[in-house]
Amino acid sequence: MSRHQGSKGNGKASGRGSGNKRYTSYSRGNAPIKKTTTQKPQDNSGEIRLNKYVANSGMCSRREADVHIATGLVSVNGKVVTEMGYKVKPGDEVRYDGARINPEKKVYVLLNKPKGFATTTSEGKGRTVMDLVANATNAKIKPIGRLGRNSKGLLLFTNDDAIAKKFTNSNKGVPRLFHIELDKNLKLEDLKTIQNGFRVDGNLIEVEEVSYIDGAPKREIGLKIKNTGNTIIRTIFDHLKYDVVSIDCVAIGHLTKKDIPRGHWKHLTEQELNTLKMI
Repeated sequence: MSRHQGSKGNGKASGRGSGNKRYTSYSRGNAPIKKTTTQKPQDNSGEIRLNKYVANSGMCSRREADVHIATGLVSVNGKVVTEMGYKVKPGDEVRYDGARINPEKKVYVLLNKPKGFATTTSEGKGRTVMDLVANATNAKIKPIGRLGRNSKGLLLFTNDDAIAKKFTNSNKGVPRLFHIELDKNLKLEDLKTIQNGFRVDGNLIEVEEVSYIDGAPKREIGLKIKNTGNTIIRTIFDHLKYDVVSIDCVAIGHLTKKDIPRGHWKHLTEQELNTLKMI
């Protein structure tokens, strides 16, 4: 039998394969022209749809956000926006029902601050508390209240404006308990003066509680205040002619330093957060 015997038709099959299927050769410049597509440039502007922005803030679901937007409850940079699909740019101020919102997940970090760190978010201030919580979250948290550079103890960080306002509310506030060491024993009459409240330069100085610490010298005092700074502590004892040797915030509301070594931090548990919100 010849090499091509049994093939149908008069022509030879192209290529070396068997059968009568004809294959196209791409060996001599016959390759098909590839269709070129124009790629759209990537959008690196960081814009985000308004309903997603609202939903990410934790206020509601994305579907509910559409309803709130449509009813005029959401504003961007002071102007009410009802347009579906509106995109928010980085730096825009978005408010829901008058309150500013943030698309970040709410974060709550409790630090046991050591001495030598300034309570500030500003750069160029040497070592700050922000260095200690740098690895806690990517969210833009900031400390509530202040502890002096040489003070130590508990400091709460969050990006939740509602919680921050609880601490700065002059009528309610959140009590903080301090362990204070003085340069000399606190006289009983001065203890009572602090308990009753007094005025300095026309300003009323009040505390929640003050007492000697059981089993400790009378120069060590427990003081509970709702003020967010510790300057009031210096004001009290400067007025009464005592030098403050050390200040240690040992409790914020129900939160304590248990299981938080000095210089370390932890995220609040859901139960701790819920209790804090109820104060």
